[in-house]
Amino acid sequence: MSFPESSFSDVLSANEKFAENFAFSGLTGQARRGLAVVTCMDSRIDPLGALGMKPGDAKIIRNAGARVTDDVLRTLVLAGYLLGVERVLVMPHTQCRMAGTTEAEIHATLASEFGVDSRSLEFLTVSDQRAALARDVQRIRSHPLAPSGMVVGGGVYHVETGVLEPVDA
Repeated sequence: MSFPESSFSDVLSANEKFAENFAFSGLTGQARRGLAVVTCMDSRIDPLGALGMKPGDAKIIRNAGARVTDDVLRTLVLAGYLLGVERVLVMPHTQCRMAGTTEAEIHATLASEFGVDSRSLEFLTVSDQRAALARDVQRIRSHPLAPSGMVVGGGVYHVETGVLEPVDA
């Protein structure tokens, strides 16, 4: 199957302009500021901008709800040993679709509105975002393969104001 160019024409055009003045060719795969951020895929979040960083400074790991999954742990282990990550910030956000809802509600919505039976997936919804954040932070801290000395913290990013609120975990 050929690439669906017409569906991505805006993206390809923007990339051409971006590549004309590409300024990041000298970067390595290392996180210059020693940071990894686990955050949500929500398009309202600019993790580098929100933290005063730029490309090359941090590793950004995104998924629905900013949850620490097995894949996130795998990625953090690699980043900690091979890519210069010494600290991790878990950063869920306000107004997240995965918070304040249930797995059953998400499955029901997908079934009723789109005719999709999604019961084979676990979406990792949370009823208490701060409690889930604390569990996720602890999950990284206690992982047997996490590099010794890796510092892990959590905070809720407020999409309404851009403020990162540190949360004890």
